[in-house]
Parts: sequence; structure tokens; C-alpha cells
Amino acid sequence: MLSVVLLRHIPVPVSVFMLYRHAEYFQQHRSFKIIDYRWVKNEQISRYAISAVIASEDQRFFSHHGFDFNEIQNAVDQYLKGGKLRGASTISQQVAKNLFLTPSKSFWRKGFEFWFTGLVEMFWHKDRILEVYLNIAEFGDHLFGIESASQRYFGIPASQLSASQAALLAATLPNPHLYRANKPTPYLLKRKAWIMKQMENLNYRHRQHSS
Repeated sequence: MLSVVLLRHIPVPVSVFMLYRHAEYFQQHRSFKIIDYRWVKNEQISRYAISAVIASEDQRFFSHHGFDFNEIQNAVDQYLKGGKLRGASTISQQVAKNLFLTPSKSFWRKGFEFWFTGLVEMFWHKDRILEVYLNIAEFGDHLFGIESASQRYFGIPASQLSASQAALLAATLPNPHLYRANKPTPYLLKRKAWIMKQMENLNYRHRQHSS
């Protein structure tokens, strides 16, 4: 609880998942590799980047309290009908597990994920959750955060990302080791186009709600 409260305002120095990547390399007897990670504030992040991750990862982000039970039910229904069991993690859950936990799968680990997600939602506001998410998300091998990814793949700061570039980066998030923003596959380009369409839909619904 104390760690969540302390990280409510200060930049995150390192995440447990970053340390896990170092440990993984050590276990595989691979050479040490420096993590490319640069923290930036919300105002230094393109609004397109924020819109893109919400559109691709958690479209009900502002209406739930850490857990999207509608999405969980949809995933279960799809699995019971013979489909693949897909993840239904919210952005808040992803922040909790990437910041505080390793990616091991166990009952206890899932319990800690729920615990930290509840704490994050309790002590942080939504903008802070998005800020941390975009800063600690993995975008490639030892590449973390929207600023480092933007500089690596496009040679520009995160504040200058276009809608297309932001959508392409968001499209890699499910598997940033397989999909690279600087080498987009046909699948990645298709997913980028879908994300951009969702961004337009979300903006339209926001304008309708505002009016």
C-alpha cells in the first residue's frame, strides 16, 4: 500500500517487469543489456497516444473501477462457444502487474494483481494510471515507455506522435517482441487501421456526450 501511495506523484524509477527482463537474460546466460527507458509527464505525451491505447486496450477505462466485468463475461462466453480464451485485462490491471509483479501464472499472483489493481484505482486518478501505463509499457526488447519507443522507431519525442504513429505503437502492445513498429507486418497494419477507427468512434461518442 505504501509503494502505491509513494508512486502516486513521483516518476516511476523502475518496474518489477523491467527487473524481470534482466533476470530472464541472466538465466539464459545472455549478455547484460541496458534497458531503454525514459520517463515523461502526461503533458509530454501526444493525446493521440493516450487515445490509441484506450481504443486498443480498454475502451471502458473511464467508466470502470479497475475491472471490466462486461469484457470478462464476453471473453468467457467466447471461450465456452469454442473460441480461444483471450485476456480481458484493463489498463489498470496491466499497470498493477507490470509495475509490481512478475509475469508468472499462479493463483497467488492473480490475487496480488487484484489487490494492487484495487489500490491503484483507490489512490491514483485515471490520468495518473494512463501516465504510468504509457511510461512502463514494453514496446520491444528492453524498450520501455512511449518516449523511448517514439524516439527509437520514429526519431521524434512522444509529444509529436501522429494518430497513425500512435496507433501503430499501440498495435504492437499485445506482443512487442513479435511485432515491431519499424517493421509492420500486414497483420500489424490491419490492427493499426482498426485502432484508428476505434479512436474515431471514441472521439465521436465523446463529442456526442459533451454536446
